[in-house]
Amino acid sequence: MQVVSDVSALGFDSQRLARLPEHFKAYVDDGRLPGWQMVLSRRGQVVLAEHYGFRDMEAALPVEQDTLFRIYSMTKPITSVAIMMLLEQGKLNLRDPVSKYIPEFAQTRVYRSGSSVKPTTEGQTTPIQLWHLLTHTAGLSYGFMHAHPVDAMYRAAGYEWGWPEGTTLEAACQQWASLPLMFQPGSEWNYSLATDVLGRVVEVASGQSLDDYFSEHIFTPLGMTDTAFYVDAVDAKRLAALYGADAKNNGKPKRLDALGDTALCKPSMLSGGGGLVSSAADYHRFTMMLLGDGALGDVRLLGSRTLRYMRQNHLPGGADLTSFGRPLFSETDFEGMGFGLGFSVVSDNRAVKNLCSNGEFAWGGAASTAFWVDPQEQITAMFFTQLLPSSTLPIRAELKQMVYQALVD
Repeated sequence: MQVVSDVSALGFDSQRLARLPEHFKAYVDDGRLPGWQMVLSRRGQVVLAEHYGFRDMEAALPVEQDTLFRIYSMTKPITSVAIMMLLEQGKLNLRDPVSKYIPEFAQTRVYRSGSSVKPTTEGQTTPIQLWHLLTHTAGLSYGFMHAHPVDAMYRAAGYEWGWPEGTTLEAACQQWASLPLMFQPGSEWNYSLATDVLGRVVEVASGQSLDDYFSEHIFTPLGMTDTAFYVDAVDAKRLAALYGADAKNNGKPKRLDALGDTALCKPSMLSGGGGLVSSAADYHRFTMMLLGDGALGDVRLLGSRTLRYMRQNHLPGGADLTSFGRPLFSETDFEGMGFGLGFSVVSDNRAVKNLCSNGEFAWGGAASTAFWVDPQEQITAMFFTQLLPSSTLPIRAELKQMVYQALVD
């Protein structure tokens, strides 16, 4: 990535912009992060591309320009784009019942009361539709939430931070369909495995495996040569080690090889909700396509109206996550935040209580990665690191306020 020499021509004060890397270097120097990489662009030009610290602390290997990172839930926007590409081809519609592609969901019950062992359930009053999956309003959940009896049912079935060995995406969706929904589809918002289910819809609607669809229709056209569901032996040395915040050591990074090494072999389960590995250069190309209303240079993945439609707030009545979502973990704050077809969307920047623009859309990943796209200011921003969980440090909020304070035009 070529960085412009005169950032003032793009509205940035160079001294203020220099605050960004200096601020986040302190996270490495005091031991809170192993290392990081960030990329910031405006009006199609890169104004900042920095990396610092280690991709492997124990071996003292530095983060480099081509370091690979597990992007976890930053996979979700890619799956959402794939769904909308199929919509443009007439292969699906947003109001299609999910059971059209995964028949088992026609029989899925809805939790009413009781324990995870002996719940009381009822039938769906409205069938789960594809738009429910795209907006996380389907009633699905995550096993790692530890906040509801349905979460416990996911864990009992082997779905917490992963899935049972040998499970395929098809089998996982069939098993999730056998578990009750947390609420009636379309009635609430809850962060969930919904995008993994969408990955299976991509497979059924396209007739291709999810990895093949991504490679042929998204990664190859955009030149995303480093993005895949696993890292092969040739590139294994480029993969950053995975760390977790060690509560017994003041939150300092603790290496998690058992979990991190799963990225070194082809998975049986192709997770459209959290399975990809990528590089900063690759994901920058993806964000530039989003900023370009579906196009990057001569390559167009989506029509401009489709992308603009995706980045509107699709929560019923224009609600924000505070009023429509359950107060559980998510990869975004709730205040002033709506949700589009695959992204969080700023609906009221005053309520966010941070520097940002209305219409800005974003998402993040479990290992503290994050990105956002601001169509109003023509900005894309990304931060890559490998520290679980993403709620450990206020990286996203601080990155945002420090990017916008550097704008002076």
